[in-house]
Amino acid sequence: MSTGLRYKSKLATPEDKQDIDKQYVGFATLPNQVHRKSVKKGFDFTLMVAGESGLGKSTLVHSLFLTDLYKDRKLLSAEERISQTVEILKHTVDIEEKGVKLKLTIVDTPGFGDAVNNSECWKPITDYVDQQFEQYFRDESGLNRKNIQDNRVHCCLYFISPFGHGLRPVDVGFMKALHEKVNIVPLIAKADCLVPGEIRKLKERIREEIDKFGIHVYQFPECDSDEDEDFKQQDRELKRTRHTATL
Repeated sequence: MSTGLRYKSKLATPEDKQDIDKQYVGFATLPNQVHRKSVKKGFDFTLMVAGESGLGKSTLVHSLFLTDLYKDRKLLSAEERISQTVEILKHTVDIEEKGVKLKLTIVDTPGFGDAVNNSECWKPITDYVDQQFEQYFRDESGLNRKNIQDNRVHCCLYFISPFGHGLRPVDVGFMKALHEKVNIVPLIAKADCLVPGEIRKLKERIREEIDKFGIHVYQFPECDSDEDEDFKQQDRELKRTRHTATL
């Protein structure tokens, strides 16, 4: 005797959905929550530019961020530069790109490398960097840590003159004084004044001297093993020219 069996499909009822929601903890949405919070709050980035006058520091900042931070800058005469000491000037501007807010702070160092005697002319700069670390540590150790401003220097672009035969003593002294405190990116300024062969030789010479003096410049982080091959190839190409960029 055969019996016909009929199967009825059961649709999810609102009660079933509530049961599923109760079992759903919500940590799967943590990346989205962090992303929304970060985008809403915005980011702080402090960039230091250092190098002797006339190497194009202001021009690079204009090109990178499409904003003029030096509208009220006063150009000094040759006589005024001789007596000028190293200063620390901060320029802050709020930038927004596709809904993401960035509070950009440019730390300029006018007077660096312009004197006849440049021995330890980087001392005011290292003192400023140390002060920002100390201030951030005090804020982190305090009771009210909700609105802490991060004024630490995140990156330093150091401009190297293209008219020498490598690093000068002031270049070596500056980078050795800061390489353990700040991410240093050395740049050959005004590289378009040189032919490709001269640029290649200068870069090789600077790389050799950076290794010789034990200077640690910024290194690109290692990419994850599960990245696609195109990204890995791009990462390898960047690392081949990681020591010195050209402007």
